[in-house]
Amino acid sequence: MSVWFVTGASRGLGAEITREALERGHRVIATARDASAVLRAYPEKPDGLLAVTADVTEPAQLAAAVETGLAEFGRIDVVVNNAGYGLVGAIEEVSDKAARDLFDVNVFGVLNTLRATLPTLRAQRSGHVLNISSVGGFATAPAVGLYGASKFALEGVSEALHGELAPLGVRVTIVEPGGFRTDFLGGSSLRVEPASIADYDAGAGPVREAMAANDGRQPGDPAKAAKAVVDVTEAAEPPLRLQLGTDAVERVEAKLDLVRRELDQWRHVALSTAV
Repeated sequence: MSVWFVTGASRGLGAEITREALERGHRVIATARDASAVLRAYPEKPDGLLAVTADVTEPAQLAAAVETGLAEFGRIDVVVNNAGYGLVGAIEEVSDKAARDLFDVNVFGVLNTLRATLPTLRAQRSGHVLNISSVGGFATAPAVGLYGASKFALEGVSEALHGELAPLGVRVTIVEPGGFRTDFLGGSSLRVEPASIADYDAGAGPVREAMAANDGRQPGDPAKAAKAVVDVTEAAEPPLRLQLGTDAVERVEAKLDLVRRELDQWRHVALSTAV
């Protein structure tokens, strides 16, 4: 039985992960910007659930949430950095404020959570950090470039963190979901910048339209995704990256093929710059 610390636990994949962990007998420090939203998500009030208010952009709230969790359960074994949201808009269309607000949550919010929780994991010389990225953090697309950039940043942080924590017995896994039937494409998790530059209608327009049309029709089952996430914490050798969904696998494979083709095609140029 482990103790989990989950951000963004009141809805979407975070709620499903919390529910799956509780059903397996784990205890969960479930955080959200408002703890009452967590309690509404679990009206059955399952044993082992501790709902705590913690906005990931507020380090003091995260520190208090960790302190509360440790006082209740004595330890933290799994940290799930799930809090985040999406942003739609061509790169040039996205305002500076919208971009900075996005990174404050999707990147700096994770850093804040890590600073609050890692001292406990390091002291224990055990634990597992699960950073919820996206397939868009490996292969992004027009109209979601800033969202992809925030997840690319998260993946860079995670790769380094993997090397830094491995000698201390703490594992790191990047989770890259494709499209799942959560509320991610709804107004609560997705912010849309106005399509203000007509020149981008051809490049970004189709992605905008597809995202609007696919809300609730995504191929992935959130409950199955949560099961896979909890399963990976029980693996003897968990992966650095875990793709979820057939669409995620396809996009990752397509990018790997493209990178290999371009590397082979331009290898002579790359090598020509060596001394």
